[in-house]
Amino acid sequence: MDEQGRTTVGVLHPGAMGAAVAGVIVEAGHQVLWTSEDRSQATVERAEHLGLEDVHWLNGVVNQSDIIISICPPHAALEVAEDVRNMGYQGVYVDANAVSPETTRRVGKIVESVGAMFVDGGIIGGPPVDAQAGTRLFLSGPEAARVTHVFGDGPLRVEVLDGPVGAASALKMAYAAWTKGTSALLASVMALAVHEGVLEPLQAQWDPALLKRAEGLGGAAAKAWRWAGEMEEIAASFQAAALPDGFHLAAAEVYRRLEQFKDDPQAPGGADLARHLLAGQPDA
Repeated sequence: MDEQGRTTVGVLHPGAMGAAVAGVIVEAGHQVLWTSEDRSQATVERAEHLGLEDVHWLNGVVNQSDIIISICPPHAALEVAEDVRNMGYQGVYVDANAVSPETTRRVGKIVESVGAMFVDGGIIGGPPVDAQAGTRLFLSGPEAARVTHVFGDGPLRVEVLDGPVGAASALKMAYAAWTKGTSALLASVMALAVHEGVLEPLQAQWDPALLKRAEGLGGAAAKAWRWAGEMEEIAASFQAAALPDGFHLAAAEVYRRLEQFKDDPQAPGGADLARHLLAGQPDA
């Protein structure tokens, strides 16, 4: 913390969610660092617009940050933690990725091995661009209270759970198991109905809310490239609890078949999405 009471926070790596969280921290009056190394031009422009400071290299983030927050695709969480560990980081490391409690604990051990303090985080909701987004950041672990001040009173609601490292991630996994898992199920149901030629009579049995959700599945298709890994983390969470993991492993496969729509605002929903899902079969 500097003389003005500002905390320096590093954000790795500011995609749509990470950038929005970083913007909340900037609005709260703190300094946010990031590195543009190997990042897209769209990411650079987004970071500049939000007032993030590019230090160009990861060692700049590690050497200058009081707190580092990791918000990346689930499959990259361990690698990001290892990169930070390898540079000897000894501040507070927050893993706010959609990963299983076991993966979270592995991340914690990685960064704590060189003297960092670890906080488990789980984000529920979309990017916190305004109060209407209703986005919540749950934190857990003995060091969780150390980071709450950097988010201020902005659109991201922060809550510290009374639980150990792994609790915030477990809550995220349970929540997304339903919201994102059932989106994969709904897409699969429609694909089956299209394959058998019964989509119209099936949809005639659905209430308006379900019809609207089916038509809006393009949003899920655009995020499928990230959600496949998240489904695998959810499956691992179920397996660790001695519960069947097959449903979410199947959901991961559904999303892998839709990865062609990465970040596409025009990704199809409804029957069109179902047809793409069928066409994405490995032997198609």
